[in-house]
Amino acid sequence: MTVLALIAALILEQIRPLNDRAALSRPMAGSLDFIEHNLNAGAHHHGAAAWLLTVLPLLLISVVIYYLLYQVSGILAWAWNVAVLYLTMGFRQFSHHFTDIHRALNEGDLPRARLLTSAWRGRPADDLNTTELARVAIEEAFVAAHHYVFGVLFWFAFLPGPAGAVLYRMALMLRNRWGNKTGAEHGGFGKFANAAFYWIDWLPVRLTAVGFAIVGNFEDAVYCWRNQASRWRDPEIGIVLAAGAGAIGVKLGKPLREGVTAIGPEIDERIEIGVGDEADAASLNSTVGLAWRALVLWLLLLLLLAVATMV
Repeated sequence: MTVLALIAALILEQIRPLNDRAALSRPMAGSLDFIEHNLNAGAHHHGAAAWLLTVLPLLLISVVIYYLLYQVSGILAWAWNVAVLYLTMGFRQFSHHFTDIHRALNEGDLPRARLLTSAWRGRPADDLNTTELARVAIEEAFVAAHHYVFGVLFWFAFLPGPAGAVLYRMALMLRNRWGNKTGAEHGGFGKFANAAFYWIDWLPVRLTAVGFAIVGNFEDAVYCWRNQASRWRDPEIGIVLAAGAGAIGVKLGKPLREGVTAIGPEIDERIEIGVGDEADAASLNSTVGLAWRALVLWLLLLLLLAVATMV
């Protein structure tokens, strides 16, 4: 049932992509702001209480609905899994950005590629050249594939019903919304959200990297993972990027110019990660192929595990 639900959700997303995700995210963002406003007194335990108050009820609701439907019909329970996966998982949650940038680079439309990249990352891209735009698009695609596909897939397969998918996406959302806030007014409120997501994502990050290595250039992927990932600004994401870059034989990272301040250019100092050629439009094709091959690999492994369990 797990594998069939995953396949059905992916097919449904390709046929009928959910275009207006903002209509779903806005109410959730408002709820999270309300919880933070009322519970954030700047202490670590306030952040822990807010995280648990937000996540646990959603997990409980998702599992209760699943088992209630299962009592009526296994098909209804399966359909509930598909519906939750449709909302929480899939390539279409980021692929439109990647596809549009890819098309712009293929057409030589550098201004449009810069505009699209800036909108995706939320940071200026006016000074990026073709190679830098390709590098950034590949990096964002690897991270998004992990967050929106492979991380969700792991926890969905691990927990009953759709609870795993809900847990992973909520943990990611709270990390992004609460964990990244710093300053005296926030205190230690976001520390628990950061720590919770770190441990929830610890194994999925490494399994994503393993998948990239198996379906790509294994030797280079492992070399980059072992020697470069720890030097990335976020070593956990560095694992995904290093393994992905090594698997397709492309160089990522390197400093980026992200605008100009009163004292001169604003440079994002980033290490070089990966091996092989400089990134270009063709590298974006390799990125898509790697992600899909890794997904097929994990679906086959889950299918084999299900068959072994039945036997």
